[in-house]
Amino acid sequence: MKKSIFLLLLVFVCLGAAPKKTTWVAIGDSITYLNDHKDETGDRVTKGYLSLITEKYPDIEYINKGYNGWTSTNIAEKIESLELVEADVYTVFLGTNDWWQGKQIGTIADYENQNGASTVYGAFRVITNKLKALNKNAQIILITPMQRGDFVYINNPKNNAHGSYKPKRDQTLEQVANAILEIGVLEKIPVVDLYHESGINLDNMVNFKRLKNPENGEYVNYTYPDYTNIPFDPEKDEYPYPAEATNMTYDGLHPSDKGYEVIANMLTDKWKGLN
Repeated sequence: MKKSIFLLLLVFVCLGAAPKKTTWVAIGDSITYLNDHKDETGDRVTKGYLSLITEKYPDIEYINKGYNGWTSTNIAEKIESLELVEADVYTVFLGTNDWWQGKQIGTIADYENQNGASTVYGAFRVITNKLKALNKNAQIILITPMQRGDFVYINNPKNNAHGSYKPKRDQTLEQVANAILEIGVLEKIPVVDLYHESGINLDNMVNFKRLKNPENGEYVNYTYPDYTNIPFDPEKDEYPYPAEATNMTYDGLHPSDKGYEVIANMLTDKWKGLN
């Protein structure tokens, strides 16, 4: 009997000594999604930012809620069907697809007045409301989109897009980043400002973009901003980002290992309890 009581007490002591797990739900687009789908990067990525953080901090368990091509409005419109769970930490890393798809940014009034998912501001209010409802004591961290160069999808070059060096539908990617920063100030939510503070910029997105010289048809490794004036034909031209073109991204948009390291480090700096 005494032995049984002793073993039971030992179990309770061991359970009490075990560190509490921290649950992290990471909401995002393909930059988050690719953490667990590295085969879709042409195996150019070794570890995404979720893996980097949880390897360094093993008491954190992540749930990847990244969706390829999704916008903040997509997330907001489908928020009740995403099977989001109560967690200790929520990160929201969205905005680059909102810009490219021409979603209206709106104004801070859309956020304050809960005007719905028709604008980026309104969509973020839907998202933050849901996260607070799931756990009012959770830590929420917003992440702005990075700057972006000319994107060419490694698995389908017909899927391509110009970089953030010029507007799309009269809106800039920086305006999206600034909207997220404004929401952070209003809500007193920390924001990882990748757009302005990461050091990931148009000059180091890639080492070069390999394109045909329009005058003689010879391939040339063009750097930014020269490559912005050279046409790319996905039907006839070689993929413009061979492995040696990789710098902060491997395709002009999605982070390389080096880019993910920057994101992971900046996120942990904003994560209360990890810094």
